[in-house]
Amino acid sequence: MTKNNVLKGVFLVAFGATSYGMLATFVKMAYDEGFTTAEVTTSQFILGIIGILIINAFQKAKHKNTVVNATPKNIAQLMTAGTSLGMTSLFYYLAVKYIPVSIGIVLLMQTVWMGVLLEMILEKKLPSKQKIVAVIIVLGGTVLATNITQNEIQLDWRGLAWGCLAAASFTTTMFTANRVATEISSAQRSLYMLLGGAVIVFSFAIATQVTPFNFEIFTKWGIILALFGTIIPPMLMNAGFPLTGIGLGSIVSALELPVSVMMAYVLLNEQVIFLQWVGIILIILAIIIMNLNFKKEK
Repeated sequence: MTKNNVLKGVFLVAFGATSYGMLATFVKMAYDEGFTTAEVTTSQFILGIIGILIINAFQKAKHKNTVVNATPKNIAQLMTAGTSLGMTSLFYYLAVKYIPVSIGIVLLMQTVWMGVLLEMILEKKLPSKQKIVAVIIVLGGTVLATNITQNEIQLDWRGLAWGCLAAASFTTTMFTANRVATEISSAQRSLYMLLGGAVIVFSFAIATQVTPFNFEIFTKWGIILALFGTIIPPMLMNAGFPLTGIGLGSIVSALELPVSVMMAYVLLNEQVIFLQWVGIILIILAIIIMNLNFKKEK
């Protein structure tokens, strides 16, 4: 029974990570049709919030009095934490506007070493040798995966800057999401974090959208972006991680990286050379090293 639960958890996390991996390619395709970053993010968050509201209503109707409702303090904490979620979407989508998706996802994976650094600052202690080795491998893999050693490859500095900001914001999201209001349902937590993120996204849209808003984004790409970005992944991962554990779940979630690169290669015809694949494999290896328990159980 335990093995079946773990297998179920692996499947849920894998499907959630795969959904996230598809997201940037869809965003790039929306850009190619003339939609703006403001239109893309606004449609994703509005439809995502509607979808999560429906899920919450269904859960309340099904479980009735057993659902633990969020307190005003929970809501304030989750919405504050959700602002980093909104910034992650904005920064990541701005990054892939200037650089290939295959490079953008590699930059987002810098959360591996950023997470170690943040943990070191918060807990005021040096990271383990295992984590240091993983960080070194990530940095080496990033050099290969971004192909910056080749002189003929020139990456737009704006894309690199937005990509690094996305990684920093995503690191904050991961740390806060697993520590704030964990006693309430994942659907409620997702809803209030999305509402917090929506404040950032809507503010950005108001400040940057100089042309009339193209509402076709809602029917053309909004539903897809909401499903693969704000509804399916968090729900599946929140259900899968308790079954797999953080270590195995983090390893399985690394599927997001190769899926994102493959989607860009197949649908966007982005060139990915052999050295870049080596770098991607090294980053995945680092995630595995960081989450494996090398200590023998007593």
